[in-house]
Amino acid sequence: MDPGLLFDRRLGYLMLRFTLGLSILMHGLVRLPHLSAFADGLVKLFAETPLPAAMVRPFAVSLVFVETIVGLLILLGLWTRWSLLVGALTMAALVFGTALRSDWNTLAVQMLYASIYAALIATREYNTYSLDVLIQR
Repeated sequence: MDPGLLFDRRLGYLMLRFTLGLSILMHGLVRLPHLSAFADGLVKLFAETPLPAAMVRPFAVSLVFVETIVGLLILLGLWTRWSLLVGALTMAALVFGTALRSDWNTLAVQMLYASIYAALIATREYNTYSLDVLIQR
C-alpha cells in the first residue's frame, strides 16, 4: 500500500475516533452538574412508555457516567475495542428507548452515531495514534 494512503487512513481514523470521543465525553460532562435534573427529564420523557421510572432513573444516572468514561477512553484511544463496543451497546439501548417513544428524528441521529461506532470497530487496524499502541510498545 502507498505509504501516503496508509498515513491518510490512520490520520482519518484518529480524527474520527477523537471527534467521537470528544462528543460522547461532552455529552457526559455537561450533564454531570445537572445529574438529577437530567434523570428527572428522562423519567418524564418515558412516562408514556412501558418502562417504569424505577428502570429509567438508574439508566439515566448511569448513562452520564458511561458517556463520560467511554468518551474519554475513545478520545485517548485506550482499550479502544472495548470502549467502542460499550459505546455501541449503549447506543443500542438508547435506540431501543427512543423507538419506544416513537421519536424517529432522534433515532436517526442515534443511528448516525451507531454507524460511526461500527465504522471505527471495523477499521480498528488503522488505530495507530492511540494510547493502546503506546502501551503495546
